Amino acid sequence: MVEIPSPSGQEAELAAFLAGELRDWGFTTRIDEVGNVIARRGPAAGPTIMLIGHMDTVPSRLEVRQEGTVLHGRGTVDAKGPLATMICAAAAAEVGHAQLVVAGVVEEETFGRGATHLLEGHRPDAAFVGEPNGWSGVGIGYKGRVVVRYAVCRPAGHTASPEEKATEAAIAFWNKVVGYCEAHTAGSRAFDRPIPTLVEMGGTIEEARMTLACRTPPGFDLAEFERFLADTAKDAVLTIDDRTPPVRVDTRGAAVRALCSAIRAQGARPTLKLKTGTADLNILEPCWNVPMAVYGPGDSSLDHTDREHIDLVEYVRAIDVLRHALETLADELVQAEEAAAAGAR
Repeated sequence: MVEIPSPSGQEAELAAFLAGELRDWGFTTRIDEVGNVIARRGPAAGPTIMLIGHMDTVPSRLEVRQEGTVLHGRGTVDAKGPLATMICAAAAAEVGHAQLVVAGVVEEETFGRGATHLLEGHRPDAAFVGEPNGWSGVGIGYKGRVVVRYAVCRPAGHTASPEEKATEAAIAFWNKVVGYCEAHTAGSRAFDRPIPTLVEMGGTIEEARMTLACRTPPGFDLAEFERFLADTAKDAVLTIDDRTPPVRVDTRGAAVRALCSAIRAQGARPTLKLKTGTADLNILEPCWNVPMAVYGPGDSSLDHTDREHIDLVEYVRAIDVLRHALETLADELVQAEEAAAAGAR
């Protein structure tokens, strides 16, 4: 998988590879309208557990090489390692009357087109999203994201003139956004703070533009923030390209419990993690409202870096954890379905 380049929007080759590979592993497969790979195993009539991992990576390429048990390459951590973990665990798990659906989705690194399309035709009974949290970590929350484009013009003038220049207006706008976020911090943790990032900036004293992204925590008042942006921008042109809500799952849910039990069975103490980025969990969980958790091997601090790599020993251990979790969760879902049917009779 890592040897097949798949930057966002160019996942077709990897999708075709996975569709063929998963058929050989006992799944029925198809590629949907947006390019997601959908692979099913087990009876359609039973409860469904869905495993969602993204096929795309950021655009830059890295040499793919293995040194001992360490595999280097773009996507090893974010997030072909977690997706491969899901495929292997789903192929090996004994889940009785439950159905497993693995979805390799497109364009997570941009605006979540693949995950958004899943909402049209799927609603599982429980689900896992594949992202790196370490083999003993369980992701339970991701911040939201707002992407804002700003463009401003000012009349031509001499650099010595006291009138505001377009570049100065843009810098003043950015500084006010930073001040707003600092004033609306809900706690001491990074997860509780809105974090603005100046993604891109350019221009002249006559025309200036910038793109900024703000990672937002649960409870952040997005409507108020947008009013602030509009008031602060004055005569500049604002465009909001993305409004991804933050998400935090119920740690008492069946998916979290199944993963924690499986990690303990491997002799480790599970770590519940709140992440400052966003993931497909943000898109899916609010709409599906079913037990969900995020799982996958790898060190997320290596995401998008030139040092991206994964230890294959950890990868194999993560497969065992997820297989155990799938079997536990499937048993719970089947028993609940049988009890409901018995009650109805």
